Amino acid sequence: MYKNKITQALILSAGLAVATASFSSLAADVPAGTKLAKVQELVRGNGAEVASIDPAKIEGVPGSAVARDLYEGLVTEDDYGNIVPGVAKSWETKDNKTFVFHLRHDAKWSNGAPVTAHDFVYSWKRAVDPVTASPYSWYIEMTTMKNAAAIIAGKKDKSTLGVKALDDYTLQVSLTESVPYFVKMMAHTTMEPVYKKAVEKWGEEWTKPEHFVGNGAFTLSKWVVNERMVLVRNKNYWDNKHTVLNKVTFLPIENQVAEMNRFLSGELDFTDDVPLEQYRRLKKEHPQELKVVGNLATYYYGFNTQKKPFDNANVRKALSYAIDRNIISNIILGQGQKPAYTLTPEITAGFHPKLPAYAKWTQKERVEKAKELLKKAGFDANHPLSFTLLYNTNENHKKIATAIQSMWKKSLGVHVELENQEWKTFLDTRRDGNYDVTRAGWNGDYNEASTFLSLMQSNNASNDQRYKSKEYDATMAKALTTTSEEERSKLYTKAEEILAKDMPIAPIYQYVKTRLVSTHVGGYPMHNAADNLYSKDMYIKAK
Repeated sequence: MYKNKITQALILSAGLAVATASFSSLAADVPAGTKLAKVQELVRGNGAEVASIDPAKIEGVPGSAVARDLYEGLVTEDDYGNIVPGVAKSWETKDNKTFVFHLRHDAKWSNGAPVTAHDFVYSWKRAVDPVTASPYSWYIEMTTMKNAAAIIAGKKDKSTLGVKALDDYTLQVSLTESVPYFVKMMAHTTMEPVYKKAVEKWGEEWTKPEHFVGNGAFTLSKWVVNERMVLVRNKNYWDNKHTVLNKVTFLPIENQVAEMNRFLSGELDFTDDVPLEQYRRLKKEHPQELKVVGNLATYYYGFNTQKKPFDNANVRKALSYAIDRNIISNIILGQGQKPAYTLTPEITAGFHPKLPAYAKWTQKERVEKAKELLKKAGFDANHPLSFTLLYNTNENHKKIATAIQSMWKKSLGVHVELENQEWKTFLDTRRDGNYDVTRAGWNGDYNEASTFLSLMQSNNASNDQRYKSKEYDATMAKALTTTSEEERSKLYTKAEEILAKDMPIAPIYQYVKTRLVSTHVGGYPMHNAADNLYSKDMYIKAK
């Protein structure tokens, strides 16, 4: 269903015919007769302290959630996850390799300066520049933008990136391969623009409230680390007349019980999550506030494949097989999550998963095979395997880690020490490879299987498992360049088969997103599979 009567064949077709997009302006969907509250302020739980709000430095869900309010890329999403215009009012391509975006002339930065094609050229070149050290530079490489890979590798200058401003309001992007879902990829936070003058004047401090300049529906007013981040309406935003909220506050609350209690006491308008043990009670006592939606995300454990004994696939397989995914999904979580045996979740558009053989075994059969594999790797009761499992501070992650620790101990005699770290430290530790096994999760950056499967390519900076497979890389390279959707689907299936064989990760469950949302919040999206929420589309109803 296309909410704004979108006829953008480009997004859905791999054909080479001319594809164009043209849309009417967006509008907040406030139903007729709705009585709005006099005070239009929203308070959101955000899970953890934001590591960065610089689009080139953002890594993780908390930062991305804030960025969707502070910036706007060429395109954005509606509440069904469909691509709709952002700074670009229209675009076209003849071959899915060269794209031309036509920018709206009324798009402005929060200081009133115009947003131009030059801003996107500067921002994207900055993101691929090795000096910037963007943790998501690989994302631009995955678009196949000309010379992105060579620039990231330090082999070419950033000035050679395949993007240029034909004039102030026309942006041309050149790819090396035909990528039919390229426009979908433009909704990601890494592709959002930054204000050159602020970055160059203030350096690393440009994201402080007193220096900040953005182009989103809101701008940064206050940032008290580990307490709150306050955003206020950007009156220079091109579609400001359709924004209803005047202020949005993000609270970094890692403890779900504390977050739930603050919601129930009226301090929060919606939470980031709910405590697992409270789900059934909340479903019974607060059915109108409890929201559960499908989510384009997979929860998994990653193995440090460059560290002994996890460089041995038999060890990785044994640990994966011994995880009882049904217990995790149905008993510990029990909110509609599904056991995962592939990295790509079933909800992904165009993905038709073929389950690996071990998914069809009983749990008893998996454990027996796990024992056999572990013994083959040199571990048994006389020589038990011992290691540390790393996870970020979060009660729900702790419950899952404790349960899996028990499964490994009971079925395999494995000794596991649990270690938790706050979000920013956790990201650094994982990126540096200072771990044995780590908790991880991946939220799709766009609704296509490559957003998950590209994660395991050896040139992906977010491949914290340091997994390297020539066969896998070749399979994905072929998938990303084929124009046949049928062939691409087969290659994605093959990629999943390789992962099941090598097991650099242990998929555990497919997410649903569960939140407590106040009944006076209007415009909360219930159909965006990627859980991308935009405060500009929300409003507060009168009580």
